[in-house]
Amino acid sequence: MRIIKLFFISAFVFGALIFGLSLLFPSTAVVERAGTIEAPVDSVFAVINNLRTWERWNPWLAPDAAQQVQYAPNPAGKDAWYTWSNPQYPGSLGKTTIIESNPQKGVYYRLDYKGMKTTIGGLEIRGTEDRKGTAIRWYLKTELGLTPWWKLRGFMADRIMGPQIEQGLTKLKQTCEGH
Repeated sequence: MRIIKLFFISAFVFGALIFGLSLLFPSTAVVERAGTIEAPVDSVFAVINNLRTWERWNPWLAPDAAQQVQYAPNPAGKDAWYTWSNPQYPGSLGKTTIIESNPQKGVYYRLDYKGMKTTIGGLEIRGTEDRKGTAIRWYLKTELGLTPWWKLRGFMADRIMGPQIEQGLTKLKQTCEGH
């Protein structure tokens, strides 16, 4: 009986310690990358504002034979959306919806992925000083709450998703510059 009691007390103390340590982690995860595209702002906006063009540059929407994607009747601008699913991975489904679209600022979207926290993303654009190119900032922001496993996931988000965003920005640059 003493061993069982010790086990439960130890488990409780360990759980409280983990929860206490998780309070030191931020409850918001932000992953962002920036770059410059040698193309006019309106050309870049036309590409990021139309969800059908995202297959060319978005690493999470790259053509995949098993992935099924459905687009809204109007795939560009505010309230445009696409859904995805993968029959090989039944839990892999979600929806991306443009929540704001402004030719001077960029495109902001909501990403709802089954079993995950909602993520808000933004592709912010502005003209470069020489007016020949476009400065772009791509970010993903997720409110994690207080649970330790979400905070740990948020702690690792930049290492996991940062390289994918960099890859996407490189492909977006190539798409917009006509390479």
